[in-house]
Amino acid sequence: MKAEFWHQRWQNNEIGFHRNEVNPNLIAHFGMLGLSEGDCVLVPLCGKSKDMLWLAEQGLHVIGVELSDKAAAAFFAENGLRPKKQRNGEMTCYRSDTLTLYCGDFFDLTPGLCQDVNAVYDRAALVALPEHMRTEYCAHLVKIVPEPLRGLLISFDYDQDRMTGPPFSVPADEIRRHFSDVVPVRPLGSRDILADEPQFKERGLDQMLEQVYFLGYPSR
Repeated sequence: MKAEFWHQRWQNNEIGFHRNEVNPNLIAHFGMLGLSEGDCVLVPLCGKSKDMLWLAEQGLHVIGVELSDKAAAAFFAENGLRPKKQRNGEMTCYRSDTLTLYCGDFFDLTPGLCQDVNAVYDRAALVALPEHMRTEYCAHLVKIVPEPLRGLLISFDYDQDRMTGPPFSVPADEIRRHFSDVVPVRPLGSRDILADEPQFKERGLDQMLEQVYFLGYPSR
């Protein structure tokens, strides 16, 4: 899946994946991350998610990574923030108080830019990628954040013969394949969200499970 696909989606405002409210799974399971005020959380492929604002309101430093400059600019504008903008290597950096958003290819994100990260929050990154890119994404994520990895991951599980992504189906066995050699993978919850997402029923699904995982060891 090429970058142009996502640039076009943002350009055409085809952003059904965006939500105007904070994800309830983040609120419900945030405590699992064991974070303290001043800690840093990384949000890959963040779009203009309200989740980043909520995390900042918990006293955290938030680093988002987003391919689309339009999405990055919209996040700050829609939340009444006026960031400083500067070039940082291959990426453009938007910075406002405790919110930093790197605009560019996720694979250009370096360990140096992530050296202060204490946890990762992935709501819509892994499921946005086809299978061959998911392997690369997970390997790069593990490479750039300090050990040991800690994170919340939200995924979908559905019959891929009925619908092609994105969002893609990423079942539990695949998530374990990507991460269990690095840290434990702990399921936190699963529910069928099809009644709340009729567009996926229209695309042929009869069930769509939203699944939440904690990646890492118990809180310190």
